[in-house]
Amino acid sequence: MIVRKIFIALIILSSVACVTQKKYDELLAEKVKLDAEKMKLEDKVALKNNTIESLEAQLAEEQETLEQVRKAYQDSQSSLDSLQQQYKTLNDYYDKLMSSSGKLNKDLANKEKQLLQMEADLEISKQRNDELAANLAEREERVAELEKVLADKEAAVNALKQKVSEALLNFKENDLTVEVKNGKVYVSLAEQLLFNSGSTVVDTKGVEALKKLAQVLKDNQDVNIVVEGHTDDVPISGNNKYLKDNWDLSVLRATSIVRILTNNGASPERVTAAGKGEFAPKSSNDSAEGRRENRRTEIILTPKLDELFQILETN
Repeated sequence: MIVRKIFIALIILSSVACVTQKKYDELLAEKVKLDAEKMKLEDKVALKNNTIESLEAQLAEEQETLEQVRKAYQDSQSSLDSLQQQYKTLNDYYDKLMSSSGKLNKDLANKEKQLLQMEADLEISKQRNDELAANLAEREERVAELEKVLADKEAAVNALKQKVSEALLNFKENDLTVEVKNGKVYVSLAEQLLFNSGSTVVDTKGVEALKKLAQVLKDNQDVNIVVEGHTDDVPISGNNKYLKDNWDLSVLRATSIVRILTNNGASPERVTAAGKGEFAPKSSNDSAEGRRENRRTEIILTPKLDELFQILETN
């Protein structure tokens, strides 16, 4: 909302013949403040990504521990079976001794002592086996829960990619791409689809594409949206004091796209506008083709991960 107000203020000020230096300085300070807030949001996104990587590493570790517990349980079960067999043998022998003559009393006493010891060992083994079985069941449940959440997240990302691809099916392949990277859906829109050179106003064809994308986002309100503007390294020409460099151009283009998305159904609370300028190139700026690829807007869609983080925090 603050970015929108500043943008409107910039438009109004650009149409006025004379603008006071004080008002310009106030707007510039507000822009710097917003840039700082944008950096904080990027840090939070990076932190969440690190948390997901940590969870995946923890899942691998839990699976390894699960295999170790399962092997220990199997070994304990084998030991228990052996002890039960020995106990049966001694018990049978004891019964035979009880029916024998008195000359076997001493041997009987020794065997009875062994039998009692075997019974004690058997009870200890049963308790240990029960503990291992409970531990195994608990770890299997945790691993299954983590695997399900990660699988659900992957399925949600792939389903979102499919919906976006279908919505943008009628546009040229060299104008936009839709792909999944790092558990997110990346929609990359070329400059020629959205803007004229140096402009921050989305043209008619670009508006049509963004409206189709906004409809998908309207039906998927749990998706976080980051709109990143990117440019090549060619400096901006002209003397527009409100558009000094590629930083300004990329931010204002991202803001223009955000406005179209939110005006057509995307949830404003889940949208972030960001400008990367020429500092996150997709290709080399040494050729015309590379510069063309770098002049783009990337819309990054991330399904809601609250359930995943809740499991991480409670475990």
